[in-house]
Amino acid sequence: MGLFLGIDVSTQSVKGVVIDTVSGRIAGEASVSFGRDLPQYSSPNGFIPNADPLVKQADPMMWLDGLELMFKLLASSGTSLSEITGISGSGQQHGSIYLKGGIPALDSEKSLSGQLTPLLSRMSAPIWMDRSTSAECRELEAAFGDRMQRDTGSPAVERFTGPQIRKFAKDSPLAYSETKHIHLVSSFMCSVLIGGNAPVDYGDGAGMNLLNLKALKWDGEIVAFTAPNLLEKLPSAVPSNTVAGGLDKYFSKFGFRPGIPVVIWSGDNPNSLIGVGASDPGIACISLGTSDTFFAPMQRFTTDPEGCGHVFGNPAGGFMSLICFTNGSLARERVRLMHDSSWDFFDSEACRITAPFNDGRLILPYFEPESTPLVLSPGARYNYDSTSATPAQNIRAIMESQALSLRVHSKWQNSDVTRIRLTGGGSQSRGFRQILADVFQADIESIAVTNSAGLGAAMRAANAVESVPFETLAGQFSATEDRTAPNRSLKTGYDRMLEEYSRFEKSVTKSGNRD
Repeated sequence: MGLFLGIDVSTQSVKGVVIDTVSGRIAGEASVSFGRDLPQYSSPNGFIPNADPLVKQADPMMWLDGLELMFKLLASSGTSLSEITGISGSGQQHGSIYLKGGIPALDSEKSLSGQLTPLLSRMSAPIWMDRSTSAECRELEAAFGDRMQRDTGSPAVERFTGPQIRKFAKDSPLAYSETKHIHLVSSFMCSVLIGGNAPVDYGDGAGMNLLNLKALKWDGEIVAFTAPNLLEKLPSAVPSNTVAGGLDKYFSKFGFRPGIPVVIWSGDNPNSLIGVGASDPGIACISLGTSDTFFAPMQRFTTDPEGCGHVFGNPAGGFMSLICFTNGSLARERVRLMHDSSWDFFDSEACRITAPFNDGRLILPYFEPESTPLVLSPGARYNYDSTSATPAQNIRAIMESQALSLRVHSKWQNSDVTRIRLTGGGSQSRGFRQILADVFQADIESIAVTNSAGLGAAMRAANAVESVPFETLAGQFSATEDRTAPNRSLKTGYDRMLEEYSRFEKSVTKSGNRD
């Protein structure tokens, strides 16, 4: 038993959390914001600004600089990195990195980014927000039809890695031919830590449209269609408790002991499932971050008939369901800034001075192109005159609408949700917690650590290295800190509002506003 480090490379930051499995306490935390701490990358929201709203790419070297800075902050905070006995990590899902070769011998006198930049065959990495691959998705759909979703857990999705790779191979055939390794964010960062070529786990690999979840291996037909010689460029796909290798001696300069086990990384959503203590059936989770997600462990493999939801591997075994709403915290931030509102007003006061149902005011918050439902042309839609509404009314409208959307599109995953664990930055909002409880008519539970992806990665390291059961780890680190009960008297009203929201959404998405 000892200290285990979980690293989370998310859209906007790199975070680290150290758990002590002996005392059951958080032994250290550090965070690096790309916009605040690495302004040289000109990526205030974690991606390179582009005139085309469908293009969302990031510089992989920003993640490496963020990793090194996070290690420095963690060490300077007093955390004894020499006592860490295992590491794992979490990467924002779907992003793809293209390398000309394997990780070279690392010189501790130089930065990671300075040594690895020449390794890139593509200088920027498309991330999960990128939707520039509609043509490639249609090609995959035409070739494989419903089998794509039946076998990989998802239809061909613009944000997923397979279509990203196909577009790169078509648009830049020479650079693609020079590419020896294609990694996800998770397997790339893990490769850097071990100084080798790390595999990808079933949880993150499932977000590529390439992994056959029934066979738990790359789907030969889909891979071959996606791009030439792709199979030889992909990492191997393995279970989530696999030890990828030992920590490279490069990282001893931060105080780590070389050679400690590095457990294969996974995606942010599979890690969050572990971090919130929801790896076993009977509980669901909502993560309120850059995007909002609803996910839960699956008792049996099933897919979303609407084609919006996804199935990934569950790091604890089996599968998990997930649905992603792109317009999460950035949409809430947009409404807040429209009214020059403080977070205190946004998070609680606005909901206190407005009544539930808000006279039926609804927003389709598509400030960015949306995943669920698929809407490629950005622009919020209102069923009321937002310019004549008060700031509080508009704030309640965005919260209620997002809660209703979460419920509408998560029905296929678990129709009998009675407990929902909440995580992410938005989970701190008292007003939003109550609205979610009332809309779902379920207890909303919060845990102390908001970085559930990093926490889940640390817990996975402890489980893989020292066989600490996930149930034990959840009891230590994922205990409920706060519970918000639903107002049962509001059930009928929100059920009616749910139907109203569904009609409003369908009227927009079926009237030619998808693209």
